[in-house]
Amino acid sequence: MSSILSELQNGVLILKLNRPDLLNSFDRPMALALQNELDKAQNESQIRAVLLTGMGRAFCAGQDLQEAISSDGPELHRIVKEHYNPIIEKIRNLKKPVVCAVNGVAAGAGANIALACDVVFAAKSSSFIQAFSKIGLIPDSGGTFTLPRLIGFQKASALMMLGDKVSATDAEKMGMIYKVEENEILMETAIETAEKLAKMPTKGLWLTKLALNLSNNNDLTAQLELEEKLQTEAGQTFDYKEGVNAFLEKRKPNFKGE
Repeated sequence: MSSILSELQNGVLILKLNRPDLLNSFDRPMALALQNELDKAQNESQIRAVLLTGMGRAFCAGQDLQEAISSDGPELHRIVKEHYNPIIEKIRNLKKPVVCAVNGVAAGAGANIALACDVVFAAKSSSFIQAFSKIGLIPDSGGTFTLPRLIGFQKASALMMLGDKVSATDAEKMGMIYKVEENEILMETAIETAEKLAKMPTKGLWLTKLALNLSNNNDLTAQLELEEKLQTEAGQTFDYKEGVNAFLEKRKPNFKGE
């Protein structure tokens, strides 16, 4: 059975990590399969948004350590360079919104992959752990970049060094994720949100995502100039014209992501 389950529903590519017996921990085939699905989302016009979640009782426990220590498995630097770095870059550079539904524990690379997504929901029973320090490693998968920007330097530093488990409720309070949902309605809420985003002007959403990506390295003047450039580009899209016309004509817009 595939380690990534894929389904297209109402413009949303639903991706489910599918190694539930190993808490959806990543091995090389699973990492490469996820990369392939993200490439498909980028290239296929009928896909307007992506929803990422896990099968079973976990979202993702990070790296499959058995593979990492196996004599015939990929070396650690290859795991980071070829498995996780491309996943994070593909999520952040995907020209479509990515929703994440964290259905259980998200540990190590699993936590940081979730936090790289655009809108993150978490089940009330789920948790987040920067587990790297417990085995003598550093946070990867963009964790040292993303987490301090979400929750601040001091909290990120403490969580990464201590490896504390953070409940979904506390993650929401500290700004790590968007919202906590009751377990029973997590997927319903995530799917509704992804389908809502899929019907929105996704070209404009991509330009918003791009502006957020580049804001990490810009000063205010550079960011204002970037906003001017991207706003001009957004104003040339079909969706902008459609949105304005629909507003003036008091009707529901029909966005195309163009």
